[in-house]
Amino acid sequence: MKKVNFYKEKFTASTTLQVGEYENCTFVNCIFANGDLSDFIFENCQFENCDFSMAKIKNTAFRDVNFRNCKLLGLNFYEGKRVGIAFSFENCLLNFSSFSELSLKNTAFKNCKLEEVEFVGTDLTMAKFENCDLLNAIFENTKLEGADFRTAFRFSIDPEINKMSKAKFSAENIKGLLEKYNLEIEF
Repeated sequence: MKKVNFYKEKFTASTTLQVGEYENCTFVNCIFANGDLSDFIFENCQFENCDFSMAKIKNTAFRDVNFRNCKLLGLNFYEGKRVGIAFSFENCLLNFSSFSELSLKNTAFKNCKLEEVEFVGTDLTMAKFENCDLLNAIFENTKLEGADFRTAFRFSIDPEINKMSKAKFSAENIKGLLEKYNLEIEF
């Protein structure tokens, strides 16, 4: 599909976007909540102020997609296409979503809420979590090599069950790596 801009469209369960390939498109203030985006391809697309809460994204491709100020609650990104997956998130609400078993090298999360998000078996090599809330996020068998958590907060990561060589942390948030030991750390 040629470059198209969508503004204030509602693509929910009753009104759907036509299944297809969307390249270089911009979606602003659109609602996809509870909709079915299965088998869609989004390439080089921008989503701003959109609501994807609980949308179905089975076999959906996200290639070089940017999300800004979006609500992406409860999305199972692992159900989407894995080949060519690449996206970034800024000022997004991603609570209760799952990125399990995906390769998300160099992915940028900026000013995002990622509460109770699953990163089980995820490759987050060189990912950046800038000013992100990771309360109860699950990191298990996750590749975090070179990942940047220096301004992230409320996370708990067990270094014994994750690959973390060269990951970056600040002195203020280092306690998130020691939580399982029930230590009292003062700064």
